[in-house]
Amino acid sequence: MLELLSPSRATSWKQAVGDYLTTKQYASIMPQAIAVWCRQAGHQTFYATYYGRGDPKEKLPDDLDVVFVAAITKYSALAYVLAKLYRRDKTLTVIGGAHAKSFPDDCLRFFDLVVTQCDKQVIADILSGAYEPGSVVSSGRALTDLPSVEERMPEIKASSFSREKRPYAATVIPLLSSVGCPYTCDFCTDWNNPYVFLSQDHLEADLRYVSRELPGVKIAFHDPNFAVQFDRTLEVLERLPQKARNPYVMESSLSLLHGPRLQRLQDTNCAYIAPGIESWSSYSNKAGVGRKTGSDKVQRIAEHLEELHSYVSGIQVNFIFGLDTDQGDEPVELTKEFMSKTPFAWPVINIPVPFGGTPLYDQYLKEERILRSMPFSFYYLPYLVTTLTHYDPITYYQKLIEMMQHCSDRSMLLRRLRVTSSWALRLFCVVRTFKTKEAIGRFQHILEMLTTDRQFRAFHEGETTELPEFYHQEYERMLGPYASLISRAERTPELVPASAPTATASPQLAPASPHL
Repeated sequence: MLELLSPSRATSWKQAVGDYLTTKQYASIMPQAIAVWCRQAGHQTFYATYYGRGDPKEKLPDDLDVVFVAAITKYSALAYVLAKLYRRDKTLTVIGGAHAKSFPDDCLRFFDLVVTQCDKQVIADILSGAYEPGSVVSSGRALTDLPSVEERMPEIKASSFSREKRPYAATVIPLLSSVGCPYTCDFCTDWNNPYVFLSQDHLEADLRYVSRELPGVKIAFHDPNFAVQFDRTLEVLERLPQKARNPYVMESSLSLLHGPRLQRLQDTNCAYIAPGIESWSSYSNKAGVGRKTGSDKVQRIAEHLEELHSYVSGIQVNFIFGLDTDQGDEPVELTKEFMSKTPFAWPVINIPVPFGGTPLYDQYLKEERILRSMPFSFYYLPYLVTTLTHYDPITYYQKLIEMMQHCSDRSMLLRRLRVTSSWALRLFCVVRTFKTKEAIGRFQHILEMLTTDRQFRAFHEGETTELPEFYHQEYERMLGPYASLISRAERTPELVPASAPTATASPQLAPASPHL
């Protein structure tokens, strides 16, 4: 089992340190669960994560029967390379994770099996040879049970601990209290995943185990939307003695966080929270501001976060800029105003990305607004993979840079440091400020090419489908010595409409492959 957490090898000591302190801790729960299920079934099992150090192929031993690869879309190029290498060795290749769920048809070009929805029975069926190569596999049911933290400890030590297999300052323990989400945001891959509250008894057992064996180590809840069942979730956390509660981080809608709930967050040792604001003109139900938009929404959310900050010291807020509801200078000015009102809240500004299986993808594909020859490796910042309704690409990048400069200027950093009491969070602010300045450089480079290179601009305006040489070179730089394994033709993604049939499979007890 190999989970990809980085698209390429670190090229500088600063990047290597950053990967060790942050990227390494992004390990997911499901790959660890698969490793546990395979081990419980009596198989010799190997698990690793790749976070930018060394050769990913060397993270697992040779002569494997089956390799499971987990990846998000931005790491798809490396996943495809590994699939080719393992197929040469006659290894059955299986991909799961966010990319498999969003773009299963594209994954089938390289992998034998694609898993879009997984549980213990699906893994058992794969290992018994129940699926023909070329199948898209789905459990067809909500996930209701996962291995405990104690059962996942070999994988947690391999992914989140130091080389000496001990927790260090950056270590986090991944947990889930729920899956799915009650909201239907059109950009989110969980938009149609029903919310399921997992076993309270299992959650309590995990919390007690971590408290006893790993006191003080941070817990990261991977719930798409934490504490939708707020009282039931917090009741479990409150069953532990107050001094035994590990600090935890989570992502939640602001609409869930109000009144006496804020004191309960503080009492249960919530250390960091990342609510999604998304837009000043839409998605207001998640923000808990009713129908308010524009300046009224800015004011209400700023007041709400000010209150929240008196209970939870670490806050991050997430935005998407470039939605069809964004127009002119207003969203930029409102975002800058919000940053100035809430220096304690770190803003993350995202570019809208049409991930497969979402209403946003279906809309953009139907309207022919997706840059169809753009490789999936560029479905993340700082790259724009669609045409926008109200901004040409030059104007769009100018406005992105304007917001990022406001976020990272010296006066804003000083204000953040003054309102932040924790030394760890102060250091975090400094590091993120410098990383934002580095990101601005990448945005400015793209803006310069849009301004000076007519063919590059024509591609981003949707006038041509010929992929600019810049993206080929970036693609090859990411893959390094593996670049020649993916031809230029293979870099063009398979974009399939939602209405198109997909080759799905149910267990058929097909003859097992010879290498199983």
